[in-house]
Amino acid sequence: MTVLEIYKILDEAAPKALSDEYCRNFGAYDNSGVLVDCGGEITGVLFTLDLTNAAIEKAKSVGANLIVSHHPVIYGKIGDVRLGTPLGGRLIACIQAGISVISMHLNLDCAEGGIDDCLADGVYLSALNGKTAKTARRNEARQHLLSAGGYGSVYEVEEISAKQLQENLGKTFSTQVRLVGDEARTIRKVASFCGAGVDDASVAFAISCGVDGMISSDWKHHLILACHEAGVCVFELSHYASEEYGFEKYYEKMCKSIALPCTLHREDGLL
Repeated sequence: MTVLEIYKILDEAAPKALSDEYCRNFGAYDNSGVLVDCGGEITGVLFTLDLTNAAIEKAKSVGANLIVSHHPVIYGKIGDVRLGTPLGGRLIACIQAGISVISMHLNLDCAEGGIDDCLADGVYLSALNGKTAKTARRNEARQHLLSAGGYGSVYEVEEISAKQLQENLGKTFSTQVRLVGDEARTIRKVASFCGAGVDDASVAFAISCGVDGMISSDWKHHLILACHEAGVCVFELSHYASEEYGFEKYYEKMCKSIALPCTLHREDGLL
């Protein structure tokens, strides 16, 4: 199989058209797709949230000559590619080893069953607190709705205290969760945004929907303050944890479709 043949399989589950639509409709920027193509037949695929030096070494060790990352290794303008720089060093290491790179970013965030959906599902599961769900999670509202899927969800959860939800989120996402707000507050409705999606507009959107809590990562102080003033609890996960949960599920799905050895790389110390 070639890079483009594998990319076609990856794109079916999370079409780049969704990234293009999101950027066009909401003024965003992305660089998803085939970013490095060294040619030749692919012998194995390594999936990783980020293209790190450790991920490259893992790919070499397992004989994978294609890396599928979530965050694009080439994102903004590149003035040069030099061995002595972090980005240049990683790109040169991949090319010298014949390792191609595909990145699935906003399209995978927004796809149905993608990373943002998986974050919401994990929150919903955490709020059940061991109970059996009576119904599947249902989106009450979406901040950014696309032709398929979208980003930023508001939904009801099983009633649970903020403190208990904090503890359960930590277990579900294998990370430390920061809680800002009243630990005793009963949480019935939440909004969640994977990655660094929380901004003034998303906080205003969530508050207007009457949520009790917001779950995301990379919070800025003035946004936490806005939630605090509105009586909304803030649950902060690491950026890595908020997206690795859904990325692993994408990896599991793709393993069934790609007739090659597939490996998942998890980066130590980022959860």
